[in-house]
Amino acid sequence: MPDIVGTGRQPSVFACGYCHLPNGLGRPENSSLAGLPAEYIMQQVAHFKSGVRKSSEPASLPVNLMIAVAKAVDEADVKIAAEYFSALKPKPWIRVVETAMVPKSHVAGWMLVANEPVEMEPIGLRIIETPEDLERTELRDAASGFIAYVPVGSIEKGAALVTNGGEGKTVACAICHGPELKGLGPVPALAGRSPSYIVRQLYDIQHNVRAGPWSELMKPVVAQLSLEDMVAIAAYTASRAP
Repeated sequence: MPDIVGTGRQPSVFACGYCHLPNGLGRPENSSLAGLPAEYIMQQVAHFKSGVRKSSEPASLPVNLMIAVAKAVDEADVKIAAEYFSALKPKPWIRVVETAMVPKSHVAGWMLVANEPVEMEPIGLRIIETPEDLERTELRDAASGFIAYVPVGSIEKGAALVTNGGEGKTVACAICHGPELKGLGPVPALAGRSPSYIVRQLYDIQHNVRAGPWSELMKPVVAQLSLEDMVAIAAYTASRAP
């Protein structure tokens, strides 16, 4: 693991592995980098730096931290980190469970954590993505992933939207993201990635806060999607093997 990933550059550049983890699989509040094309990772850092990529939520601390890091890091370190993460092989990291009831949760450390003692509530149209083991997650344990609770029926609905465009509502994702959603050329993989992350990106592109050449191509794809559609798409893509 290179220094930029393991320790960062003090005082202004956080270690990449602190948020995205040394295994590159990330957490719900950021993104998985493992196996992404190095050129794509470098492009996204450049977009954060230039202001082309931001968040629909201006107070989003993870995104604002990424913007600050992108402005402070030099291109040589970006290339080193991108090549490191690109060389990592994605692995199953998120267990997707369809359910009508979920544990009540609260935000802690930028992610949802189940309340103690456990109480249940209806999931509604939400995704509740939480650590399988909170202590191990906070210790950056590379063998401890996440569980994503999604609404009943959302995987099937998402499959229809992803594979055939939902009868004209959108465009089949495989055209650009590959037949198994594992990426195609410079286009990133979707399979097995955080559903929380996927919904944020679809929403941000739809609301014009994520731009750039690839985002422009995505705008007509997301234009007619409801938030429920986005949740279904994310449930399906997260359930696929990376």
